[in-house]
Amino acid sequence: MKAKKQIVRIREKDLANGNKSLFLDISWNGKRTKEYLRLYLVKPLTLIDRDNNRKTMQLAEQVRAKRQTDLQAKNLGLQEGYSPELNLIEYVKQLSEKRRMSNGNYGNWESMIKHLSGYCDFQTTFLDVDVKFIEGFKSFLQTSAKTKSNLNLSRNSQISYFNKFKAAIKQAFEDRIIPENPAQRVKSLKPEDVNRQYLTIEELRMLAKTECRYDVLKRAFLFSCLTGMRWSDINKLTWSEVHQQGDNWRIHFRQKKTGGQEYLDINQEARVLLGDEPSSTKRVFEGLKYSHWYNLELQRWIMRAGINKEITFHCGRHTFAIMLLEIGTDIYTVSKLLGHLELKTTQVYAKVLDQKKMEAVNKLPSLNL
Repeated sequence: MKAKKQIVRIREKDLANGNKSLFLDISWNGKRTKEYLRLYLVKPLTLIDRDNNRKTMQLAEQVRAKRQTDLQAKNLGLQEGYSPELNLIEYVKQLSEKRRMSNGNYGNWESMIKHLSGYCDFQTTFLDVDVKFIEGFKSFLQTSAKTKSNLNLSRNSQISYFNKFKAAIKQAFEDRIIPENPAQRVKSLKPEDVNRQYLTIEELRMLAKTECRYDVLKRAFLFSCLTGMRWSDINKLTWSEVHQQGDNWRIHFRQKKTGGQEYLDINQEARVLLGDEPSSTKRVFEGLKYSHWYNLELQRWIMRAGINKEITFHCGRHTFAIMLLEIGTDIYTVSKLLGHLELKTTQVYAKVLDQKKMEAVNKLPSLNL
C-alpha cells in the first residue's frame, strides 16, 4: 500500500488581544492533528516587536522541521493500527478511571495526572512522548512539582507518580497506540535510605503516662502504635468497622492509600483506646484532625515525656512494625498486618532491626584484647 506524504505546517491562530498563537498542523496517513507551540507573535508596533516576531518564527520553524524529521525517522503514522495522535492526558485519565472501582491506587493516579498536567499542556499527544519527554517528567517530579502545602514531593511520592506514568506508557504500547515503549529506556527512581523514627516499648510506656493536650490525639497515636494503621485510615474509622468476635476484636476497613480491603485483629489495649461506642455511623476518633496545632502538640507531648526524637504520626506505624519484629513475628505476618501489597515494602523494617542489633553488639564492654 502506498504511504501518504507526511506534512508539518506552521499555522497561526488569532487571539482576542490581537496577538497570534502558533501551532503545528500535522498531516500524515490521511489524518490531521494540532500541536500548540506556546509561541506567540505580537502586534508589530515597533522594530523590536518585528525582530522578536522574526526570532519566534525561526524557533517555530526549528520545531516544525524536527517534527517532520521525527515522523520520517520513526515512520509514525505509517504503521497500520497505531494512533499516536491521541491526547496523552485524556488517555491517562481514562486509565485512572478504570481504577476508581478497583483495588488500584486511584488517588495516586489522580495526583500523578495533576503533576503531568503541570508538566505538559493539554494538547500533548503521544507523538511528543519520547525518552527526552519521559526523562523531563522525572526531573519535573524531583525539582518542580509541589504538594498542596507548596512543599517538594517526598521521594516516595516521586517514585509512585513516575512509576504510574511509566505504567501508562507501557499500557499505551500494549493498546497499540504507539509502536514502541520509550519508557523502557528510562530508569525508574530509586528509593532513598530513610531513617525511620520509631518508639521503643519503654518510650511508648512513658508516653502513655504523659498528659497530652488533645485526648483524641493521644488515643489515636497510641492506637496507631498498637495496630500500625495510618492516620488517614484512623481518621475516617467508624464504629461500623469495629467488630467483636468472641473475646477478640477486629477492624474491617478499606485502606485509603491502596483501596484494599483489610481485616485487622487488634488487642485489648487497642480496643480500650477506641473508647465507648456511641453510634455505629460516627467516627471513632471524632474531633481528630490534621492541622498545624495538632502536629505541634504531638511533638510537645513527645518532649514532655522526655523523649528526644522527632516523631510524626506516621512513626506510630513504624513503631508497630519494629515491635512485632522484636518479639519474633515473622516478616510475612508483619506484612499482612501492615496491609502491604508487596513483601519488599516490609523488608525495610527488617533493615532497621538489623541496624539496631549492630548498635547493640557494638556497645558490648571491651575485653582489652
